[in-house]
Amino acid sequence: MRFLLIEDNAELAGAISARMNLDGHVVDHAGTLAEASAFAEAGEYDLILLDVMLPDGDGRDFLRRHRAGQGDTPVIVLTARSQVSDRVGMLDLGADDYVTKPFDHAELEARCRAVLRRRAGTSRTVLRFGDVTFDAVAGQLTVAGRAVALRNRELRLLELLANAPGRIFSKQKLVDRLFSYDEDVSENAVEVYIGRLRKHLDGSDLRITTHRGIGYRLDHDG
Repeated sequence: MRFLLIEDNAELAGAISARMNLDGHVVDHAGTLAEASAFAEAGEYDLILLDVMLPDGDGRDFLRRHRAGQGDTPVIVLTARSQVSDRVGMLDLGADDYVTKPFDHAELEARCRAVLRRRAGTSRTVLRFGDVTFDAVAGQLTVAGRAVALRNRELRLLELLANAPGRIFSKQKLVDRLFSYDEDVSENAVEVYIGRLRKHLDGSDLRITTHRGIGYRLDHDG
């Protein structure tokens, strides 16, 4: 998954990014509202983590503009404000959740997973497709009763495909979701990870179909 982190505290932003990277997520960090707006206009994100107090303005202004522009990316607000009225106000502006500073990183990760599950329209952490069981939270893939070890990017690629079976993802969209702007990669990198996943799923009820010139789709034979 690709996250946009809007946080002016460099130490906190580094800690959050490092934790998310360990789980295979891509994090683009913006320290100001201006940088955040530039990132949001240039890319597509699965989740936005938004600080309220920023050097060039109030994060709530970003949230207001995001929702007014029909942006439907989930937003979790990171706030030091503990008053109920402040939290209610942010939810009414369109925030999907909030975390009060200081927070435990494990709680933030859990809230991210919960928001992403709601966006995908499911409360389940485990997806089952015939003889394939996939738990993105635990990072576990089982094929016909056999445990398969996944690398981080293989895990996140399968998560993208498995949360939208039947949907075609272009190579460029997969590049955008799997790699940060700092990484110099080509669409060929996606082909490598697709090939690895196909080997993992070989002989199962799941297959990754190539739609030439368009992209890839996860299909269930069951």
